[in-house]
Parts: sequence; C-alpha cells; structure tokens
Amino acid sequence: VRRSSRVLCQPLSASVLSSPEVRIEQVTDPAGLCPLCKAQAGTPRAIQTSSAHRDIDTAAKFIGAGAATVGVAGSGAGIGTVFGSLIIGYARNPSLKQQLFSYAILGFALSEAMGLFCLMVAFLILFAM
Repeated sequence: VRRSSRVLCQPLSASVLSSPEVRIEQVTDPAGLCPLCKAQAGTPRAIQTSSAHRDIDTAAKFIGAGAATVGVAGSGAGIGTVFGSLIIGYARNPSLKQQLFSYAILGFALSEAMGLFCLMVAFLILFAM
C-alpha cells in the first residue's frame, strides 16, 4: 500500500523506469490449472517480456543495409557523369570517337562495379549476419 501511494505522486515515466522488480499477476482459473502454463490457481507467476536485443539488432541491420545501399545511387550518378562527359568530348572532337568510347565503357564498368559492391555489402548485412 505504501509503495502504490508513492507511485501515484510520481510522474508515470519515473515510476515505470525506477521500478526494477518483476511484475506479478495472479492466475485465476476456476478449474485449478491454467491450460497454457499448467500452473496452480492463485500462485503468482512472472510476466515474461520479449528480449529487446533482437529488436535492436534487427533495426541495426536495416539501418546498415540502407546506408550501404546509398552507394548504388552514387553509382548511378557516376554513370550519368561518364556518359555526359562522353557526349561533351565527342561534340568537341568527333575524330576521337573510338578512343573516347573505350574510356567511357571503362568508366561505366568501374562505376557499376562500385554500385554492385555496395549492393553486395547490403545483402551481406541483411542475410549473413
């Protein structure tokens, strides 16, 4: 009684965060046994809560995979820059068409490889850890 009157005077957040003890609930089954836990009627049992660690790990996986996926957008921007520069270079000097195109393909391949590496890391974070 004394504890509950003190709790009523405190804010809700203070009373919830400051009580480390386990809450107890009474099993009131008229048959005498609870069908789920097979506990005796009237005996206290602790309320079991789910582990927060699993939720935090899952959230960290999703945040890490999202951060790794940002590199795919950078790959798209790099590919656009490569082919934009190819068009500008070809407009300035059309006689270098073949050499500029080979450089553009090399730039495209390197930029695309970086995007695929970022995507691979995102999938590794999600499914391998």
